[in-house]
Amino acid sequence: MIIDTHTHLYLPEFSEGGANAVRRAIDAGVGHMIFPNVDLTTIAPMRGLHARFPQETSMAMGLHPTEIKEDWRDALSEVKAEFDANRSDYVAIGEIGIDLYWDKTYCEQQMIALEQQVQWAVDAGLPVIIHCREGLDQTLEVLQAFPSARGVMHSFGGTADDVEAVRRVVDFYFGINGIVTFKNSQLRNVLPAIGLERLLLETDSPYLAPVPHRGKRNESAYIVNTAAHIAQSLGLSDSMIASGTTANASSLFGISAD
Repeated sequence: MIIDTHTHLYLPEFSEGGANAVRRAIDAGVGHMIFPNVDLTTIAPMRGLHARFPQETSMAMGLHPTEIKEDWRDALSEVKAEFDANRSDYVAIGEIGIDLYWDKTYCEQQMIALEQQVQWAVDAGLPVIIHCREGLDQTLEVLQAFPSARGVMHSFGGTADDVEAVRRVVDFYFGINGIVTFKNSQLRNVLPAIGLERLLLETDSPYLAPVPHRGKRNESAYIVNTAAHIAQSLGLSDSMIASGTTANASSLFGISAD
């Protein structure tokens, strides 16, 4: 069994609320999928899809860093209210983090929001799902205050030095998706630095489809292509990658591996 630790099958890119994409993933051997929230508009569709597949999916609650705008305090307050009202429904706080790729205007606000949401996770005994794009220094500056925090660096695409930088601050997992299959990606060379013991599989659907689906809408069923590529890169069997990453995901998120 494979666990997709990060997928947004509830987004409008998927018809029927994502139900067909969930079924295709299950048919492909994906036994469980984790839905991280994005913003206030995604809470309802995410919860709706999870309600249709409560055994095969889990949810995380958080405010994505690109959604930190002028009204970020109000938005964050509403996200917190949802989390507090339905705390047992969520296996993590996410996706949260720092994204300075598109806009650096709200860097300080992103850091404050990240700090607050990591505190929610620590208080609740939950892991965090960290989105970090061109903001590793800022992310680690925030995480330094939470050395006991548990979590994953989602959609990791950094270097071996970046892996070491993260590990000097927190002992996190690293989520690997279709990026590793791209022809010019150097990520496959970073996999040994991460090691199977800290590796998680993800798709980030509908984005970053792996080869041979690159350029298409991504979905959780395609995670098998990423897993096979990682296995080849590390010189391990497909079953070792599946069992190892499933055990990691089960341990971090407290979900059943059955």
